[in-house]
Amino acid sequence: MAALGLHVLKSTSRKTDIGVVMKPKSALAIAAATLAGVIAYLITAAGQAGENSAPVFVTEIPSGYRDWKVISVAHEEGKLHSLGIVLGNDVAIKAYREGKLPFPDGAIIVALHYSHVPSDENNKVFGDKQSFVPGPATNIQVEVKNSKKYASTGGWGFGHFNANGKPADETLLKNCFPCHEPAKASDFIYTHYTP
Repeated sequence: MAALGLHVLKSTSRKTDIGVVMKPKSALAIAAATLAGVIAYLITAAGQAGENSAPVFVTEIPSGYRDWKVISVAHEEGKLHSLGIVLGNDVAIKAYREGKLPFPDGAIIVALHYSHVPSDENNKVFGDKQSFVPGPATNIQVEVKNSKKYASTGGWGFGHFNANGKPADETLLKNCFPCHEPAKASDFIYTHYTP
């Protein structure tokens, strides 16, 4: 075997520089265990750093949200000039109805926003320009409660999707939590349940 370039380890004991007698197999086992421990530590530390560093944002619109129950509606003037409807999944609706704060993990709230335009059809019937209806969609905003995953943002993950369903860039998303911080007393939620 030596002719093939392979060397056979002999299982004889050897004395180290510090006077400890160690067999080659024992040294190899200790080195492997130490390496495994270091790798496990690095993986754990990296996961914890990722959870507690920058906020994580919601990157997908929840499926089935159009079948959820209505929490409330909103009309905003000024630059927004929009109509909105706020929907909640079963967990959110139950918390709203029971007045439960903070919201439990698993609660999801979705706000659909539209430009608001006059309804010529309705106004002909009314005889006055008093009826407004949703125009083109402007955005979808999502809040997902997960107190561990989103600990750095009050337990809520925030998402903002443009009218085409594409997520907004991180610069815009970084403004979500600071905007909701004044509503800390109501678990960072502005919308009140409209029975």
